[in-house]
Amino acid sequence: MKLGFIGGGNMAAAMIGGLLRKGFAAANIDVVETNPERRDWLRREYAVATHEQISAICAADVIVLAVKPQQLSEILRALPPLKPEQLVLSIAAGVRALDISRWLGGHLAVVRAMPNTPALIGAGIAGLFALPDVTQAQQAQASSILEAVGSVVWLTHEAQIDSVTAISGSGPAYVFYFIEALEQAGIDLGLPAETARLITLQTFFGSAALAIKDQSPPAELRARVTSKGGTTERGILALEEGGVAYAIGLAARAAAERAVEMGDLLGKDGGEA
Repeated sequence: MKLGFIGGGNMAAAMIGGLLRKGFAAANIDVVETNPERRDWLRREYAVATHEQISAICAADVIVLAVKPQQLSEILRALPPLKPEQLVLSIAAGVRALDISRWLGGHLAVVRAMPNTPALIGAGIAGLFALPDVTQAQQAQASSILEAVGSVVWLTHEAQIDSVTAISGSGPAYVFYFIEALEQAGIDLGLPAETARLITLQTFFGSAALAIKDQSPPAELRARVTSKGGTTERGILALEEGGVAYAIGLAARAAAERAVEMGDLLGKDGGEA
């Protein structure tokens, strides 16, 4: 399988690095990147071929779209017609699969993916949606590329991508926000800053690892920690009184609504979102 990346930014680099660690040959990866310093870095770091002209990757089996969403319309309209067996895999946020197909002159082998930033350390999760003409073999190709940097889930409706964006796409920022708040609370309670940071980070890491390994519902895991009349119960009551769960729901809904808005705006021939 020959891969051609349009765009060599952080997410593309994470995917390339993950693929190489899993044994994918660097000789089968080409990257189009307009920034000469970035091209040189990718070539040195991963020993992949880098190019300035987009024509260099037009024959790839899979073309990965890893550029800013606002650039996509112009770039895709400049591509020559693709063969039906060539898969287009987009990680451009907000741009819908049918708009990509339209800008490609009706090319139907399009998969849209929403990865998240933990992919940068191989711990990501990506939601994927395929247009109906994408074959099972092409879906397997898309899965193998994203699985190089984490896990994947296939979605049955493209609208679900907006929900994935709100939860896993924006989710790391919510987690960092909570980490920031808990770390500051530790400092306010008299802990040294370095100690507050260490115990906060390890608490999040350990709790997530436990939830993954145990697989019990989060409510059950929470109940095990929450002794009646104890410190945790008092803290949970304060969170409930503060409407934290409701605020998290509001955040997710707001992010999902913005994702819909971006899809509408970007679909207008690559308009600004």
